[in-house]
Amino acid sequence: MKLVDFLKSKDFFKHLIIAIVLAIVILSTTFMMLNIYTQHGDSFPLPDFKKLDKQEAVELAREHDIEIEVTDSVYQDEWPKGTVVKQNPSAGFHVKEGRTIFLTMNAQNPEMVKMPNVVGLSHRSAKATLNNSGLKIGKLIHVPDIAINNVLKQQINGKEVDPGKTIPKGTKVDLVLGKGLSNKRAGIPELVGDTLTRAKNIILQNAMNLGHVKYDESVENGEDSSRAFVWQQYPPYKPDKKIRLGTYIDLWLTVDSSRLPEPDTTQTLQVHEKDSL
Repeated sequence: MKLVDFLKSKDFFKHLIIAIVLAIVILSTTFMMLNIYTQHGDSFPLPDFKKLDKQEAVELAREHDIEIEVTDSVYQDEWPKGTVVKQNPSAGFHVKEGRTIFLTMNAQNPEMVKMPNVVGLSHRSAKATLNNSGLKIGKLIHVPDIAINNVLKQQINGKEVDPGKTIPKGTKVDLVLGKGLSNKRAGIPELVGDTLTRAKNIILQNAMNLGHVKYDESVENGEDSSRAFVWQQYPPYKPDKKIRLGTYIDLWLTVDSSRLPEPDTTQTLQVHEKDSL
């Protein structure tokens, strides 16, 4: 039989239809099996493991048929000891059964470090030394002394601490600094619009102290507080005003950008008016 006659025959069309049907069946079966294998769409929101101890976290993971793995530990004094501080992925993230969740636990006891000797160092050098040792700068106390802005004493909670003493990592160390024999003053830093971390650094760099920190009602959780910015400070920034070294600067923070003051366009308009004359 010639090819043309075969293509026109009933047998050809019958086999063609059978081939098409088989292809559809095979493809449908393949996609169905893949869907079952990958559990397509079969996901659920991850539960919140925070503040659970290890055993509670294991039981919660077992209930949802997921795995947990502790990958890190930190120490936060305000957080319940021996409980989950952080999880990855975070609570609410959709996962499938069998997924491994990575946890960070709060240690039972803080890591201990040795107190360095920062007496005699400049304020900036003392800050770097303390940070490298895992410690933080607390209050800056300025007293009359010929050694301007140099560390005269290192204290914790009002008591001098000797170099080499073992103390908890993250402890705040107060520094007694010389302010010279004159009543030295410095300009007020402009902090509006800065995050709390940046504002703290600027305050310390200007030999001032951080005072009260108050968040407004727009800050509802830890994530908000981390991205909040200063919308008001006291004493307020004034280009020509100076205050004593060690002055406490209070900060008000928000995530509501409408609370930021409107930019002062007066000087810009005056410049444009002069240019047009």
